[in-house]
Order: sequence, then C-alpha cells, then structure tokens
Amino acid sequence: MEKAMQTRHHMGYADYCRKLDNRMKVEQRRQDEYEKSKHMLAEIDNQIHK
Repeated sequence: MEKAMQTRHHMGYADYCRKLDNRMKVEQRRQDEYEKSKHMLAEIDNQIHK
C-alpha cells in the first residue's frame, strides 16, 4: 500500500494520514478519476450498442 501511495499520489501513507489537506487532495483525485472512467465506460457502452 505504501508503494502504491508513493507511486500514484507522491506521498507516503503516513503523510496521507497526518494531514487532512493531503487526504482531501488524494480523495478528490480519486473521485475525478472515478468520474472520468465512468464517463469513458458510458461512451464505450454507447458505441457498442449503436
């Protein structure tokens, strides 16, 4: 988990836990990525079912 946090978010898990600001940034990025992937899947699904 530590390596994943370092690779993806450029901070360690301890930094993530220590500061609310860091957690908010990470969670906002996760939410943005989720919305983006959801949108991409909807587009692909739409193209398949034409």
